[in-house]
Amino acid sequence: MNTAPPAVSLDRVTVTFPSRSAGHAAYTAIADVSLAVADGEFLSVVGPTGCGKSTILNMIAGLLTPSAGSVSVFGEPLRGLNRQVGYLFQADAVMPWRDVLRNVVTGLEIRGMAEAERTRLGRDWLARVGLIGKDHLYPHQLSGGMRRRVALAQMLIVNPRVLLMDEPFSALDVQTRLMMENELLDLWNADRKSVVFITHDLEEAISLSDRVIVLSAGPASRPIGEFIIDLPRPRDVAEIRLTPRFVDLHTSIWSCLRPAVLEGYRQSRETA
Repeated sequence: MNTAPPAVSLDRVTVTFPSRSAGHAAYTAIADVSLAVADGEFLSVVGPTGCGKSTILNMIAGLLTPSAGSVSVFGEPLRGLNRQVGYLFQADAVMPWRDVLRNVVTGLEIRGMAEAERTRLGRDWLARVGLIGKDHLYPHQLSGGMRRRVALAQMLIVNPRVLLMDEPFSALDVQTRLMMENELLDLWNADRKSVVFITHDLEEAISLSDRVIVLSAGPASRPIGEFIIDLPRPRDVAEIRLTPRFVDLHTSIWSCLRPAVLEGYRQSRETA
């Protein structure tokens, strides 16, 4: 039996943001959330807009301290920044004044690695993400998919144990998105790091994941569904969506997610 501690554990976590203006109550983003991510597991979190998905990522990264409860990483309480994670944001975080190679090696440069070694590793990672010969280009010269590959290499080159991904492919067109999802799975399969993946796209969540967690509408969001994704690996994310088991999983998860989405939509209309 595997007794290793989970890569990430949230224990009865609540996050409340104080009001910045008089006459308004504090806002509780998530309430009493308990969640564990196993070492090597690919976990996706889905839910309506404003349900606290990014709040969960920011807590795991150590960018946000819970109002109640605790966060642990590989069995140790998290205090301050989590230096065992890599974070891929929804928006491009590549630096426009640096070429592709210098963007990719930024983390190694900050850590003080010698230039020759970080250049070697940077070119190796550019090859792994399909950007051979692009090292001298600047972000404005790249397509959206290429910039995402740069961001992936920039995150993975520092060898984090946990990957946090906040809707990383949402800005891409459908075809590029499918290619990037398959490339992500290929990279993940190489060393099976733990992943916490945030998405609004249920098909994406099912295609990529070992497990999907559904959050309720805010405020005070909490998990309302947990689904094991028992689809075979390795997967092609386009082909797997045509299988009967995928359709069954989508039907089951959507039946849980749909009321939360409708409630979130209702709340947004009332506050518009």
